[in-house]
Amino acid sequence: MKKRLYKIEDGKKLFGVCGGLAEYFNVDPTIIRLLWVFLILCAGTGILAYFVAAIIMPNKSEVM
Repeated sequence: MKKRLYKIEDGKKLFGVCGGLAEYFNVDPTIIRLLWVFLILCAGTGILAYFVAAIIMPNKSEVM
């Protein structure tokens, strides 16, 4: 089966972007969330990147 990037619907905190990235890279979602916070605090571009990803990435139910 081909790997697909999507937003999760179960267990999401805000839009499901971090959970979807965690499933894609097979890591804990907390690590991805901490990386987003780091990007937000250091460069400020993390907020923009998160919302762009939330708009572009499909939901898991749309992909499966």
